[in-house]
Amino acid sequence: MLFSEKIIRFNQQLHIPHSLPQNIMAFNPFKNDAYAVMVMEQFYRKFYNDNLQRFFIIGINPGRFGAAVTGIPFTDSKRLIGYCGIDFKGKITHEPSSVFVYEVIKAFGGVEKFYKHFYINSIVPLGFAKLSSNNKWLNYNYYDDIGLKNTLKSFIVQSIRKQIKFGLHTHIVFCLGSGKNFNYLNQLNEQYSFFKKIVPLEHPRFIMQYKHNQRQIYIEKYLMQLQQANSGLI
Repeated sequence: MLFSEKIIRFNQQLHIPHSLPQNIMAFNPFKNDAYAVMVMEQFYRKFYNDNLQRFFIIGINPGRFGAAVTGIPFTDSKRLIGYCGIDFKGKITHEPSSVFVYEVIKAFGGVEKFYKHFYINSIVPLGFAKLSSNNKWLNYNYYDDIGLKNTLKSFIVQSIRKQIKFGLHTHIVFCLGSGKNFNYLNQLNEQYSFFKKIVPLEHPRFIMQYKHNQRQIYIEKYLMQLQQANSGLI
C-alpha cells in the first residue's frame, strides 16, 4: 500500500474511543466534512503517492483554522491553494502556525521536495475546543487539562504506533513545541521507546505570536535541523 493510502485510511478511521471531560469537544473533519475528506485525499495522493521513508514532525493537536478545515496538519486553506496548488472552495482560513511552516517549506526547497522527506501530524491528530465562561468555543490543547490528557493516552499511543508503520524513520523525530509537548512526548517515549532521539523545535504558534520579528532566525534553525537529518548528519 502506498504511503498516501496508509495516511488516508488512518484519517478515515480516526475517532476518540472515550468520552471527553465536560465542556471539551473534539473536532474531526474526517467524520463531519465530506469536502475536507476529499481535499485531504487530493493532498496526500499528490505529495505522498510513493513508498519513500520519511521523517516525522509531530505537533500538539490541530487548530480550528488549519487541519480542522482542510484536514491537513499545519495547512490552512490559503496555504493549500497558494503553495500546494489544490483548489479549495470551503472557508478561507488564515492560521499563523501554517504561515510559519510554509515559510520553512519554501526555504527547504518547496512543497514537493519537503513532503518527499517529511510527514507532519500531531501527538493528538484531532483538535479540541473548550466552552468558555461566555459560551464561546476556544482552541484547546490536550495537555491543558489533566483529565483530558489521561483520557487520551491510549489513543495517543495507538496513533503514534500506527503512523510509524506508514514508513517513518524512528532514529529521530522532530517535536513542535519545546515545552509541555516535548516533555510529554519524552515521557511517552521513555515508556514505549518509539524513537531513539527527539529533537525539540519551538512551536510555530509561539514564534508567530511572541517572536515574529525574529522568525527568520527560527526558520534557519528549523532548516538546519531538517537538512542535517535529511543528510544523515543527525
